[in-house]
Amino acid sequence: MKRYKKYFFILISLILIVFIACGALVVYVDPFFHYHAPVAGFPYIVDNQLSQNPGMAKNMIYDGCIIGSSMTVNFDTDDFKEIMGTDTVKLSYSGAYPKDDYNILSIVFDKNTYARKQKPVKQVYLAVDIPTMAADPATTKYPLPMHLYDKNVINDVKYLINKDVLFEYIFRPAIQGKGSDLSEIYFSWWTPEYYNTQWVMHNYEQPEENPVETEKDALIEATEVNLSENILPFVEENPDTEFYFFFPPYSILYWNNVMRENTFEATMEQYRYVAERLLQYDNARVFYFQTMEETLDLDNYADYSHYKPAINKFMVECFKDGKYEIRSVEEMEDGLSTVRKMVADYDFAELFSKEW
Repeated sequence: MKRYKKYFFILISLILIVFIACGALVVYVDPFFHYHAPVAGFPYIVDNQLSQNPGMAKNMIYDGCIIGSSMTVNFDTDDFKEIMGTDTVKLSYSGAYPKDDYNILSIVFDKNTYARKQKPVKQVYLAVDIPTMAADPATTKYPLPMHLYDKNVINDVKYLINKDVLFEYIFRPAIQGKGSDLSEIYFSWWTPEYYNTQWVMHNYEQPEENPVETEKDALIEATEVNLSENILPFVEENPDTEFYFFFPPYSILYWNNVMRENTFEATMEQYRYVAERLLQYDNARVFYFQTMEETLDLDNYADYSHYKPAINKFMVECFKDGKYEIRSVEEMEDGLSTVRKMVADYDFAELFSKEW
């Protein structure tokens, strides 16, 4: 019996040693940047927005950040360095709801972040996706691994003792010796040949036509709550940070969706309302890229909304020189009028008459 007890305690001790060793390795490498900045020379793989964004927001060294949906994933942070003079970290969430923006901005502007000798955040580049601005203000697009977002050290065990973290984010890159280019993390999988009209139309599915028109103001109440709860508090509390809010340049097919869903006037009112609210702040700049002529050419897209990386770089250039910037409610009205004309003049019938 004593011998069995001895073996039992040896086994338990070995298991504890393995767990402690695994946890220590995770803490040292820290592939999700939960405890510290990257270790020099380790080939980090960054491909998990939900798990890696909070650590990057907390421990990377930056003075600018990119926030928003998949409309932001094709930004190259080297462009921000070259054009804007900003060391920028990309914190995108595909399909991001305003609550997702709130969660990551809460970490960006958390006082403990600055306690780690972060640079003050000078610039925030935030994509305003009108389709999600009426989402439930308390809902995220996907469930979050809360142990990586909260400040409870006890539940960190889910990170420290995790076979996927060990094998996929430590052992695999260590063996392969190749990590992610941090300036291009989260880039969409589409390669250049996918950005063409044939591909877009072959995969495009029109929504069902809605015979009932949505009331013009129907989306404003939810939009107002999202602005007031999830976005504007950061603008108000950080007057020394410049916020670049931009409406992404969806393709003309996006407007076909809006018209078939019979939400055209409600969508237009959303754009107007959001711009009006944002323009009230001295540290907020607003860019309306929906008036770009490029939105009429489906060769610039891989689907009805996702544009090629060259457009992302062009938008960075606009942030610098002010092209497509909206400086007043009147200018926003002019932009909306331009979009109305673009939609009215576009020959949807010819587009859909072809075999794709």
